Amino acid sequence: MTSQSQQPLQGQVAAVTGAASGIGFASASAMVHAGARVVLIDRDRTALDKACATLGSQAVPLVLDLLDRDQCASLLTQVLALEGRLDVFHANAGLYVGGDLVDSDPDAIDRMLNLNINVVMKNVHNVLPHMIARGSGDIIVTSSLAAHFPTPWEPVYASSKWAIDCFVQTVRRQVFKHGLRVGSISPGPVITSLLADWPADKLAEAKARGSLLEASEVADVVIFMLTRPRGMTIRDVVMMPTQFDL
Repeated sequence: MTSQSQQPLQGQVAAVTGAASGIGFASASAMVHAGARVVLIDRDRTALDKACATLGSQAVPLVLDLLDRDQCASLLTQVLALEGRLDVFHANAGLYVGGDLVDSDPDAIDRMLNLNINVVMKNVHNVLPHMIARGSGDIIVTSSLAAHFPTPWEPVYASSKWAIDCFVQTVRRQVFKHGLRVGSISPGPVITSLLADWPADKLAEAKARGSLLEASEVADVVIFMLTRPRGMTIRDVVMMPTQFDL
């Protein structure tokens, strides 16, 4: 029999956005293994079905395009229709725009800022009343090391993460009185599809010197945050490869 210490999230329901791959999938997988039922949210139905098949019956797919206003607004309603409650929300979905600003596509900038900032704010706004009414809940946002360092090769992306870091810290102050915890996790470069937009020379250099994180390592820290005593909030975790040099 599995003990509570081995499955510390048993009985809880979580929802993770951008869950079909990368950090989102790793987070969902870690939560399933910790005993939670997890609603995996992504716009890629094929990838989502594959992810849920891998994780088993504790994983539930929910296809949503968060950049669609109406679909975004339906997130909590659909999660509750599937599972009846929500204990943990991991706002993870995001896009990356790197390189010199002068070379950036304005439409790509709009899309990234909308997903990285506006959607996160709207998702959190959506789930807060349910958690406040229940007097308990955890919200974790995937931020970035770029929220803490003015990374010269990604001014647009870094700006989105600086904004969301401020959002996390201010919302936490508003809702802790309701028994809610809000925190962010800020990893350095992680081996995910987002790195496809990195400058080729910088990516090759990072791989050569071992200065990239695995998504599973980020997920381990998410579980650490969720399993602290309720009287403790891990507001922000900055994690980076030991060989990463700013």
